[in-house]
Amino acid sequence: MLREGEFRIPSGCAISGVIDKTGKRFSGGTIVDSIAVMRERSNGLGGGFAGYGIYPEYKDYYALHVFYDTQKSKAECEDFLDRHFDIINLSKIPTAKIKEITDEPLIWRYFVTPLPTKLAESQMEESEFTARCVFRINTQFDGVYVFSSGKNMGVFKAVGFPEDVGRFYRLEEYEGWCFTAHGRYPTNTPGWWGGAHPFALLGYSVVHNGEISSYDANRRNIEMFGYKCTLQTDTEVITYIIDYLHRKKGLTLTEISSVIAAPFWQEIRAMEPEIRQKHEYLRTMFSAQLITGPFSILVGFDGGLMALNDRLKLRSMVVAEKGSKVFISSEEAAIRVMEPEIEKIWSPRGGEPVIIKLNDEVVRG
Repeated sequence: MLREGEFRIPSGCAISGVIDKTGKRFSGGTIVDSIAVMRERSNGLGGGFAGYGIYPEYKDYYALHVFYDTQKSKAECEDFLDRHFDIINLSKIPTAKIKEITDEPLIWRYFVTPLPTKLAESQMEESEFTARCVFRINTQFDGVYVFSSGKNMGVFKAVGFPEDVGRFYRLEEYEGWCFTAHGRYPTNTPGWWGGAHPFALLGYSVVHNGEISSYDANRRNIEMFGYKCTLQTDTEVITYIIDYLHRKKGLTLTEISSVIAAPFWQEIRAMEPEIRQKHEYLRTMFSAQLITGPFSILVGFDGGLMALNDRLKLRSMVVAEKGSKVFISSEEAAIRVMEPEIEKIWSPRGGEPVIIKLNDEVVRG
């Protein structure tokens, strides 16, 4: 008889997250302990974390985390950065030598701000300027991948089981007010360092359990707006859709959830007139950003965390609260490791967002 862990789990991949609503910082070791509980949902081909509030001393600068294949590619990228940004600080990202993580690339981080002259020439806001530079590096430089580019946050990912990735990056030495984690069970793409979750752009990061059947349509649409999908993975597309809808189009997170996990038309027609009009507008104007297929996602952003299931709730997700902390995970057991004595626990409905913002109440729906 096959035992758990000896066969493919069709709902595999694990996600977990924790946020302190007061902004109080806590150790990244907490989220490593949580994701380790769900080891059987991964297969060792990818794990990763995102932490918010981890660079308070450089909070006003973009933190670029970069993978390099060679010293030559590093030199070429650094020349580009030096011509477009003021580099405040640069260093290797500290790692630990452990036998479970192998074939690591060169891993560096840079705290930067756009050069005023380049920003003036571009006639862009600094966030758009930075995002375009990230896309240019990732598409035009061989052997270089910028995998994190937000302020006061950072992504840490690799090929391996997530708890090993956490030890590799010495995540317990970081403190932040929010952490998310992912254990990968890839089904359509190979396991490689860049393909591990989270996927991030500027301050947005996404961890995802599921499979997006609308990937090709979503990808073709989002690339019309200047995004470059280079990794052939659906989670990358989700990240760009959220950036586009939130940063560029100004939609609220609640509205975004009604776009990517839109109510069925029969549900919309049954709504009160004012509410129905709003949902008809979102469903019509942003139909190309509708995501189909099973998914549960955690979206980190500047100032908070959002959790969302697909409309049919084909992937598990549990939310719990204790004091000022909110916990979200694929399984309750992963929450109990972080906080055994939870005060409130529930499973969100399909398509119902859970939005947690610093110094605010938890919003459902």
